[in-house]
Amino acid sequence: MLDNGKVYLRALEPTDIDVIHRWENDCDLWRFGCATAPFSRHQIWEYLKNYTADIFAQKQLRMMVCLKTADNAVGMIDLFDFDPVNRRAAVGLLIDREYQRQGIGGDAMALLLEYARDVLHLHQVYAVVAVDNAPSLWMFEKAGFRNAGTLHDWLLRADGGYVDALQMQLIVD
Repeated sequence: MLDNGKVYLRALEPTDIDVIHRWENDCDLWRFGCATAPFSRHQIWEYLKNYTADIFAQKQLRMMVCLKTADNAVGMIDLFDFDPVNRRAAVGLLIDREYQRQGIGGDAMALLLEYARDVLHLHQVYAVVAVDNAPSLWMFEKAGFRNAGTLHDWLLRADGGYVDALQMQLIVD
């Protein structure tokens, strides 16, 4: 378990089904990710049942973000598009609305970056962030990420319009 005294990251558990189901089916969050349709409880159960934390096999490592004080999951963080040859991965982070803007995302990111550097020996981590997602851009910049370029008309919105995204990058080694 990755722990900083305030926040810890842990593996997915079958008991996470309800909170993951809620987050994955929150239409307001879809604009920041790749989801375009709801997930059933059965689909999430199958995902949890078949999930393995082997980033080399899955090309992804997802963990739950938990508070030490309440011992409950308040978010998810993951490395995905893992490329062991070039030693890089993308990072994604979701913090429950109730817990946003409390520094939890930054704490979780710091733990994940330490793991990426010290355990996975990654060279770089990156994220693609919509230009209008100011809280995420702020958190990534605070964590040391830098804008590596603009991806024009990168993300399709529900209204049919496109929004630019920034490629945020951090060299971790």
